[in-house]
Amino acid sequence: MRLENKKAIVTGGAGGIGRATSLALAAEGAAVAVVDLNADAADAVAEEIRTAGGTAIAIAADVASEPDIERVIATSLAELGGVNIVFNNAGIIRRTTAVETTVEEWDRVFGVNVRSIFLMCKHIVPVMEAAGGGSIINTGSGWGLKGGGQAISYCASKGAVVNMTRALAIDHGPAGIRVNSVNPGDVNTGMLRDEARQLAQDTNAFLAEAADRPLRRMGEPSEVAQAVVWLASDDSSYVTGSALVVDGGGIA
Repeated sequence: MRLENKKAIVTGGAGGIGRATSLALAAEGAAVAVVDLNADAADAVAEEIRTAGGTAIAIAADVASEPDIERVIATSLAELGGVNIVFNNAGIIRRTTAVETTVEEWDRVFGVNVRSIFLMCKHIVPVMEAAGGGSIINTGSGWGLKGGGQAISYCASKGAVVNMTRALAIDHGPAGIRVNSVNPGDVNTGMLRDEARQLAQDTNAFLAEAADRPLRRMGEPSEVAQAVVWLASDDSSYVTGSALVVDGGGIA
């Protein structure tokens, strides 16, 4: 129970890494606000946590919307009694080159992947400062640390996340707020399978290629979730501004 009496917000909390992390945080004692655009899916994850004996609420929100972010924070404070942990995990990917990417797609990817983190931090940092500190974890990507093909908006957005995390750590460390990014490689999620669809590739062949890394397999959402739990907990009390890679050796 490393997170007993802690309160957490998880964006993109209803599927894949977000769901696994919501469950993992709750298992360590945190009360969790499961935030997702899909209201029914968020409700299902919150109910799963409550059924297991934990505390959770579901909040439907568009994380690229400032009013929605303000509502998420206000609701979390009112219903959970505080916020000590934020996992900015919501993200989308478009598998296109610069020539193929529309301006609308570019803006939406940056809205969900980057603007959402800025908005959350803009409004949650004062809350954490008043409480004496906290931990913010942002979902980057291996492609935030190196380039990838046919994913220009995603690569650019995740590169922004990694360096924005460092800037946040510098600015808010004196207030006791730690800010880190977790950077997964290919993980066994619906989002990964959707990439195969976007590229019009055979799903099995695409997943086999995703497993071509030193550990010879894709990651599981629960493995990324455990890295987030560590960054959220006092076990990582001297870690801030870091880009933790969880990718089975892919970048190596």
